[in-house]
Amino acid sequence: MEGGTTPPLFPGEGRRRSEIAPGAVHVPDWLSAEGQRELVTACRAWATGPVPMRHTRLPRGGVMSVRTVCLGWHWKPYAYTRTADDVNGRPVAPLPDWLADLGRRAVADAYGERLPEVPGAGAYAPDTALVNFYDAQARMGMHQDREERSAAPVVSLSIGDTCVFRFGNTETRGRPYTDVELASGDLFVFGGPSRFAFHGVPRVRPGTGDPATGLAGGRLNLTLRVTGLTD
Repeated sequence: MEGGTTPPLFPGEGRRRSEIAPGAVHVPDWLSAEGQRELVTACRAWATGPVPMRHTRLPRGGVMSVRTVCLGWHWKPYAYTRTADDVNGRPVAPLPDWLADLGRRAVADAYGERLPEVPGAGAYAPDTALVNFYDAQARMGMHQDREERSAAPVVSLSIGDTCVFRFGNTETRGRPYTDVELASGDLFVFGGPSRFAFHGVPRVRPGTGDPATGLAGGRLNLTLRVTGLTD
């Protein structure tokens, strides 16, 4: 599975590679059409077990509107474990080598010649992935990815419906922030000064995905991370 280029979802809108904030890079149409289909197929298999995709319950009793399945390490608010003690107690599926390789290519493509300047990017070795599925009503509030003991970049891949991705600052959930449309096949990487920026998804645009990806509706988001943890 390789990153590549596909025709833009909205031709003529001038979707170009851009740095949203220092260390936060958006690369439109990075995944090939075939690569997107392969990821959808893989996500369907992961969603059925050994730990199934589920709505995560928050410590104060709320339930997240996105559905999540984890690879490598199991994430629950706000920690990583090897077993899904909040679901069925089983060990999570391993992170495949090919997916880690995809993450390495993503980081290299995002930063190019600046790769050695970004902490954790040059020898990027993701050991966990969170696979999130958004239906038309799902949202993700502004949050930081802080459970990791590593400052290595986070890699985000989008498939299916376009979403509004809100990328903020490292100090507060409020302004300043930038809203970016992430379409099917897009790559977003954030590291360096932006590694701990608040970010979220205030809305998904139903019906904007291409059924040729194998996803009939909704949005899949895969985030690859380096936990910095050991067994």
